[in-house]
Amino acid sequence: MSEKTVKIVIGRRKESVARVRLVEGNGKVRVNKRLFEDYFPRETHRIVVMQPMEATGTVGKYDVLATVSGGGISGQAGALKHGIARALLEVDSSARTALRNGGFLTRDPRAKERKKYGQKRARKKFQFSKR
Repeated sequence: MSEKTVKIVIGRRKESVARVRLVEGNGKVRVNKRLFEDYFPRETHRIVVMQPMEATGTVGKYDVLATVSGGGISGQAGALKHGIARALLEVDSSARTALRNGGFLTRDPRAKERKKYGQKRARKKFQFSKR
């Protein structure tokens, strides 16, 4: 088996971390040793993950072998998208403009806001009683 490993990069989103390995192949995506469709049953998550490849036109060129951990399913999809975009940039630097215009190279800084004391959650307050 003569697979040529292209690049291994890390993508992040919220609390999720995705380690992405890009291999020359025919477009198969495996996440945590499971099929892409099994790991992400929602169509929207699958669309999010494939956005960088569609933007650069490399859908059938590379196989993606990814390990994701932490966070929830949406954060993991976002981390995988970020990792795939960074891997595509490592492979082909001419794809930078397409990836940058799509916003795939920017790590989404939004995270859960911390809970404050004297409140129910980050912003929700306890019910106020005048009497």
